[in-house]
Amino acid sequence: MGLEVTQVSHRFGTTVAAEAIDLNVQPGHVHSLLGPSGSGKSTLMRLVAGLEMLQTGSIRVAGEIVADAQTHRPPESRSVGFVFQDYALFPHLDARHNVAFGMDHGTRRQKLQAADDWLARVGLSERARAMPHTLSGGEQQRVALVRALAREPRVMLLDEPFSGLDQALRDDVRTMTLALLREIGTATMMITHDPQEALQAGERISVIRAGKLLQTGSPDALYRRPSSRLVAETFGPINPFRSHARSGRASTPWGHLDALDLDGQPLEGPVEFLVRPDALTLTKAEAASGGSSATGAADGTIVAVATSGPLAMVTVDLGGDQVMAHDLARCHWSAGQRVAVALVPDSVHAISAASTPPADT
Repeated sequence: MGLEVTQVSHRFGTTVAAEAIDLNVQPGHVHSLLGPSGSGKSTLMRLVAGLEMLQTGSIRVAGEIVADAQTHRPPESRSVGFVFQDYALFPHLDARHNVAFGMDHGTRRQKLQAADDWLARVGLSERARAMPHTLSGGEQQRVALVRALAREPRVMLLDEPFSGLDQALRDDVRTMTLALLREIGTATMMITHDPQEALQAGERISVIRAGKLLQTGSPDALYRRPSSRLVAETFGPINPFRSHARSGRASTPWGHLDALDLDGQPLEGPVEFLVRPDALTLTKAEAASGGSSATGAADGTIVAVATSGPLAMVTVDLGGDQVMAHDLARCHWSAGQRVAVALVPDSVHAISAASTPPADT
């Protein structure tokens, strides 16, 4: 086992920063902790690192308790590495001496040789003697990473380490960084406020709000089968449809559809169907087979088209309900066109509307 967080709760006065959090990260896996500022994700990272005293619950690293009601190992004794947003390199040391600084074992010569080896793994051999202020943002990030890895931690904490990089460089550095962590077998928890980064980076994602984990699962599970409307909207726009389920079936603009919970059990009473824009396809009305059915298309009129590069977000009025659909910009849709809107099979997800909180504004 890499990292185990069990029933961890933490408060600052009356403010709840973490509430009954359970989280497991396997060796060689990346677990993204996704939430906005003030959601509790940085507090959880500080508790794991040992920078805050744990109030309730327990934390284990590689199966050993590092924090609980009786235990508080200091940060340097936890086998936990961390890379912060600002990298925190020592400005008076070159890259190789930054990496060698935290090593516990070996002679000075052995430490410097090990630092050179680590820098080679991230493509920085030629920058080993460069001072931090002469390194690019991506180079500084890689030096900070291997400095943390040089201590051979069992757990790595990444606190939005790629947010200061431009988009193209961010993707390249993130891919390289996470590939190295997986190769070494380090259990990694990455904090981010970027839903797309979370979807691309981790084997698992936990969505956190107000100190509570709303849902944990694979990227596909959280995107396709969110537990709530709030989780759904965390990963982008949705089309919500309210209905009333009887024996696990409910009416929609596409006819009666299955209304099942995350365990496949039939829902009863008020429900809300959550439909992603990419779960809808558009065809010209005259090209459609005509009419609407449970497996067919719903007729509508385009009211707006917003183009972004190769994709367009098309808003369609279905006769009272408006939906958003993604399509290729080259299709050249325009307001006023009549279209048929069809559902991609198995792309609709229902939740109980009785307990659905209002979406964030």
